[in-house]
This record gives sequence, C-alpha cells and structure tokens, in this order.
Amino acid sequence: MNNNKLVPCLWFHTKGGNITEVIEYYKGIFSDNMKAGQVMALGRTPSGNTELCEVIVFGQKYNLMSTEEEHNKFNDALAFAINCEDQDEIDRYWDYFVKEGEESQCGWCIDKFGLRWQVLPKNLGELMSKPNSFEVMMKQKKIIIEEYLK
Repeated sequence: MNNNKLVPCLWFHTKGGNITEVIEYYKGIFSDNMKAGQVMALGRTPSGNTELCEVIVFGQKYNLMSTEEEHNKFNDALAFAINCEDQDEIDRYWDYFVKEGEESQCGWCIDKFGLRWQVLPKNLGELMSKPNSFEVMMKQKKIIIEEYLK
C-alpha cells in the first residue's frame, strides 16, 4: 500500500478478533482520509482469533491487529494529536470519540477501543501565548477556542 520505513502497529481487542469492527469505526470519522487494505486472517493464536489489516490515514501507514483475547490495553503513553482547523472540526472529532468513549482533560479523550486522542486547534501555540491560557486549558475537557480569546 505505502512504503513508509517506520510503521506504527496498533493492537486492538474485539469480539472474535474482528479487525473489520476497528476499520469501520475509524472510517466513520476519517472517511475518505482512510484507506484500508485486505484483512489478513491469522486464525488461532495464543490471544485467540487474530486478524491484521494495513490502513493509511491522512497519508500515514498503520498496521492494525485485533485479537479475541485482550493482551495489552492502550494507555496515556500513546496518543494521536489531531490538529483541527476550527471549533467545528474539534467538535466533530471530540463528539465522535467520546460518544462511546470518555472525556479526559485539556483536549484529551479516549475512544471506544481505549485509544487516546488529543483534539487540538492547529493554532494551539498562539492560543497558549495569551494571558491566563494555562488556567483556561486546565478547566477544559474539550478545547473551546473562544475561551482563550476573552
């Protein structure tokens, strides 16, 4: 699909090890910005039924794997930052991920698979240079750009 030298591999846990559930979930938000390759069934592994798939999201290749048995959970040590154009884009991503996931703090949220996201305005550096910006951010879960401009 794509010849990236370094390819992040993400290990999910789904019922029956079905990677299609993962692909469809992320296609639901990334739509035309996500292309999925062929699902590769590995069959029974020590973690139960296992499937793999290569995907490209915003031009970056990822290997996705899903197993029937949970092996390792995602945690805060890995997060993907989404640099959004405006509040509407922040709202769209945030609302999608927290619908079946959960809110965190300072623009962080967790999707239904436990993957962490930082949903941020692309001009965050500029916003953080404003007086009291740190205090504003510490009170927020979802970033509300307008609150930095007061």
